[in-house]
Amino acid sequence: MAERVDTIVIGAGVIGLGVARALALAGREVIVLEQHDAFGTETSSRNSEVIHAGIYYRPGGLRARLCVEGKTKLYAYCRARGVNHLNCEKLIVATADPEMSGLLAIKETAEKNGVLDLTMIDGAEAARLEPGLRAVAALRSPSTGIVDSHGLMLSFLGDLENAGGVLALRARVVAGRVTAERIEIDVGENGGGSMTLAASLVVNCGGLHADAVARSIEGLDPRFIPALRPAKGQYFTYSGKAPFSRLIYPLHRADSQGVHYTRDLGGQARLGPDIRWDAALGDYSVDPSRLPDFVRDVARFWPDLDPARLQPGYSGQRPKATGPGEEGDFLIYGPKLHETPGYVGLYAMESPGLTSCLAIGDYVAALAQS
Repeated sequence: MAERVDTIVIGAGVIGLGVARALALAGREVIVLEQHDAFGTETSSRNSEVIHAGIYYRPGGLRARLCVEGKTKLYAYCRARGVNHLNCEKLIVATADPEMSGLLAIKETAEKNGVLDLTMIDGAEAARLEPGLRAVAALRSPSTGIVDSHGLMLSFLGDLENAGGVLALRARVVAGRVTAERIEIDVGENGGGSMTLAASLVVNCGGLHADAVARSIEGLDPRFIPALRPAKGQYFTYSGKAPFSRLIYPLHRADSQGVHYTRDLGGQARLGPDIRWDAALGDYSVDPSRLPDFVRDVARFWPDLDPARLQPGYSGQRPKATGPGEEGDFLIYGPKLHETPGYVGLYAMESPGLTSCLAIGDYVAALAQS
């Protein structure tokens, strides 16, 4: 016998919690199903914690739209709720004259996305802002920052619970089916048997597992279940005082923003991520042999980098629906698109998912009402 509920959100990463919060604040009764024993243990806790400005993404795409909207909402939310964050700025650097055209192209894309605060500075100005930085020119992004992702998710969970929502941990979706009136979800609890929930609305925020979750639900159109692949990114941490106060990025590629310099709110400097397409799902090891590649890439803009101060840090995985060298986008499929009432699927929710989480929540809440 299925237990009836109003709304199920699958996955308690920053996007799942942001979506659940938005739905609960809209008056829905929400239960969040999380397969692990804590929230945000995968992609949401294994990234750079950057608040992105919305600079790189394809104009007109969801990543561009929701990042720019989400950035504004995220800064306002963090200020209002006391979530630790820092508007530390970012420099995107050209280390040789042939890269100047790349900076100009980035600025043009950013302006099409509505990011109008980028300024071009020469190498001397970049070095004045960040002594030790080598560049012939740089784009200065004043609206880039960093945020405490765990504190943000904890705040979202508080909002959800205050609105009557519930988080169920160690609750793994094992199967499901679309029925005439509702969507039934079979949930395995604590490694044992299963219970069945019948919901008016199911939102799949399964991250790295979103496609597998969707395939386990009978009745969903397989044409609207993209195949995801994990793209692994590794980080090396830097001991000692952080050399730069701003984030430093090289020119990006279609599938990656390149190995860059970031710092956390405690002042710990780190380099990464790289991108690897050959890792198995759930492989969070860090390969020490990659150190020379990191040093080579970063020394182009930080010539005084001391490799002896670098050590393997951590790694994460991005749920991509594209392959090497390809630019992706958020794939958010609502009931009208796949003709399944009561189901919303979120796929390929990679960077800038953290920045966009509040805007994504509002977007899904609007989809659920349509």
